[in-house]
Amino acid sequence: MKLLEPIVTRRSIRKFKDDPVSDAQVELLLQAAHLAPSGSNTQPWTYIVVRSEETRRKVMEVSHEQKWMMQAPVFLVCVADLGVRIKEGDLPAINEESALPEVKLIIRDAAISVDHLVLQAESMGLGTCWVAWFRNEEIRPVLGIPDSHYVVAVVPVGVPDQTPMPRPRKEFGSMIYREKWGQS
Repeated sequence: MKLLEPIVTRRSIRKFKDDPVSDAQVELLLQAAHLAPSGSNTQPWTYIVVRSEETRRKVMEVSHEQKWMMQAPVFLVCVADLGVRIKEGDLPAINEESALPEVKLIIRDAAISVDHLVLQAESMGLGTCWVAWFRNEEIRPVLGIPDSHYVVAVVPVGVPDQTPMPRPRKEFGSMIYREKWGQS
């Protein structure tokens, strides 16, 4: 198994060809996301597949008018469900400022599923870009998402029409401590 290869070659793609992305390809991406691990196996993610130009445009508009997004034929929107962590009572509305520790847990777990999805896309020759420059109170109404759910990412997917160079990385050893913080 050569898992490191798509990790090494994956880039954020912001220019796509006009080629379609098939339902079978989307299904495989969602299967990869479905298999992600999560704390206590809560699997807090749900995905919304957005193909219509009208809805993609509305999502793009609330994502700070990032017009390049419209080149992608499909958006996969990852939504985290607070209800997997809070079982009793009414679920509160959540947003970027929510102090609930459960929000952090569902975002962490949903992010793992998005990472599975983008690596699967890379292995299939598809390009993605993780978009998170939006406010939940603006994007939720566009997609009919309840206030108790948190939009983690919009992932435009398509056939890449660019090959970006690798971005610089910190020195490998600078991110590693041994046994305790600050110990090399």
